[in-house]
Amino acid sequence: MAAATVLSLDSLPSDPLLLILSFLDFRDLVSCSLVSRRLNELTGHNPLWKRLCLKHWLLTEADKGQRGQSWRELFQDFYADLGRYIDYYSTLKKAWDDLKSYLGQKCPRMIASLKEGAKEEELDAIEAQIGCKLPNDYRCSYRIHNGQKLVVPGLMGSMALSNHYRSEDLLDIETAAGGFQQRKGMRQCLPLTFCFHTGLSQYMALESTEGRTRSEIFYHCPDQLAQDPSAIDMFITGSSFTEWFTSYVQNVVTGEYPIIRDQIFRYVHDKKCVATTDNITVSVSTSFLPELSSVHPPHFFFTYRIRIEMAKSALPESACQLDSRYWKITNANGNVEEVRGPGVVGEFPVMTPGKVHEYASCTTFSTTSEYMEGHYTFHRLKNKAEVFDVSIPRFHMVCPPFRESMVRSSSVRDAPIAVFNNDNDSDTDNYEEGDLHERLPNGKTQGSRMKVSVQVSLVFFLALIGLGSAIKCYSCIDYTGSCSQTAHCAAQEDGCLTLQEKNGKLYRQCIRYSDCRTSILGSMFPKVGKFEHKCCHHDLCNGASVSAARTSVIALVLSLALFWWCII
Repeated sequence: MAAATVLSLDSLPSDPLLLILSFLDFRDLVSCSLVSRRLNELTGHNPLWKRLCLKHWLLTEADKGQRGQSWRELFQDFYADLGRYIDYYSTLKKAWDDLKSYLGQKCPRMIASLKEGAKEEELDAIEAQIGCKLPNDYRCSYRIHNGQKLVVPGLMGSMALSNHYRSEDLLDIETAAGGFQQRKGMRQCLPLTFCFHTGLSQYMALESTEGRTRSEIFYHCPDQLAQDPSAIDMFITGSSFTEWFTSYVQNVVTGEYPIIRDQIFRYVHDKKCVATTDNITVSVSTSFLPELSSVHPPHFFFTYRIRIEMAKSALPESACQLDSRYWKITNANGNVEEVRGPGVVGEFPVMTPGKVHEYASCTTFSTTSEYMEGHYTFHRLKNKAEVFDVSIPRFHMVCPPFRESMVRSSSVRDAPIAVFNNDNDSDTDNYEEGDLHERLPNGKTQGSRMKVSVQVSLVFFLALIGLGSAIKCYSCIDYTGSCSQTAHCAAQEDGCLTLQEKNGKLYRQCIRYSDCRTSILGSMFPKVGKFEHKCCHHDLCNGASVSAARTSVIALVLSLALFWWCII
């Protein structure tokens, strides 16, 4: 009887073992190399480490030939230098390589501003200087490139309106450490970017404190309604450095962010946001401007860029000129505003086959989202009587996620709750009479309620009189400044504007008082160069009739007097 054959690891052929080993990660390969002499020999097989060098370090045959090492030796050298970053290196290195390859074709000047990677001991020294540990993915990226030189345009994107410009540089680690924040409201925050023109920065939280999460990236936004300077709200732009940087690079290299005048513009284009009417295509891209926005008060500033293009295949007789625009604007509350006006930003573009016209404008709103849609009205050049509309596709503008400051959150929690007794509110049954700050005498409750109701109604009535009589402004464009033409303002227009051009030309009209900023007015009057302006609530400084202003003042005085009567 033949003896039974005993299989052992040493007796197995090499090929199936190498196939099995090819599915293992480097940690498992190292463990296997310690099991036996046979496995130690097999785990040194070069093709096994070639795959791992490509996977973790993105090394190629050219890299191997240049260094004159085996794949296993290459892996060991890179691991000795960058091993703590092995979970991030390939992702971030690929992002950097993709970005440089794309910019090399589109705007090579920007690549010249990139700095060489920082050394490990330099990053350690920065940690000792600021007293905080840097996230490993941040350190990994800065081993590849230590930010950029402080130049314009910045690597992290630009935005431009007629009188406003932003361009963010990616700060090197030494400059970033100089801006490390330790003040209340911004403790343990490290700046990642900086704009020379606006002073704007994106920050990364190095500790989970003051309502922030470690590694979170944000634009800081002071609470303009709080008296405490440490009340700082945040527009969140990333949950980690890796997510923040790779998503930005993806938007750049896919063309989502356009290259305009050799710089990256941070417009977002929804591919569904395209409409074609009679050989004319309209597409829209939008961008949020955190430096002109605030959470408190709610004021969200967006710019939008519109591209109007006539197909090359259109017939010559299709040539036309834009006459006017119509907008239907809907905010998150469902409130609708309609706007009509001549041209676009003061221009009346002529469209011919193959012609492209682009322009940028802006809008503000007090809700976290809004969408716009509408149409342009054109006439044919050969027949002015032939008028037609071209659809503008609906496009959405959504504020990025934000977080209120801990100062406001705690003040809201600690604030006393005013309790109002309402006969129609069943919740008032839960409150004892002694819980009220101002308790009404027993037996007089109903009469007192009636008195309060009458008082409050009168206050609101007089306030409405005061407002209604004042929302009327001069509406004219001249050089004399003595026009008498007035217009009743729309419901959302709560102010009057007087804008004087350098050559003396005057523009007077209704306006949203919150839009009375140089940056916004510049986009509203793109053809106007230098100008001075003033705005006021209602018509008190823009040519109101004496009777209207007097009515407003009288109504206001009566309202205040009646309010005093209500509270005594």
